[in-house]
Amino acid sequence: DEPICKYYLKGACTKGANCQFRHKGYDRDKSVVCKHWLRGLCKKGDSCEFLHVFNMKKMPECWFYSKYGECCNGDECMYLHIDPESRQKECPWYARGFCKHGPNCRNKHVRKLVCQNYLTGFCPDGLNCTNGHPKYEL
Repeated sequence: DEPICKYYLKGACTKGANCQFRHKGYDRDKSVVCKHWLRGLCKKGDSCEFLHVFNMKKMPECWFYSKYGECCNGDECMYLHIDPESRQKECPWYARGFCKHGPNCRNKHVRKLVCQNYLTGFCPDGLNCTNGHPKYEL
């Protein structure tokens, strides 16, 4: 296995098919850096579906920041801290049952199974229920 072309990874290899390094079998448009590779533990090598390149813009999201809104590593954290205000909001029309914009909607469509207890009138789990409780008002 020859190594992957470092210029191909950046989208700047001018040699194309004449390049001595490998281009095929590697998707330079992968969206997230491999968290196992960051720690030197990825066993998949070039067949990994995640990036094996250190790119701050494509780092995985920080679990602590997304869960608690803060991270003890602060600016030193290697993972992305995504502002909750910039996240895509859930589509109120889709949550209600139908969104006329379909896949072109600018809001997030979250698919949930409808809670059978809620449909019959009362769900004992309330807000802790993992199934969907359709809202009929906007």
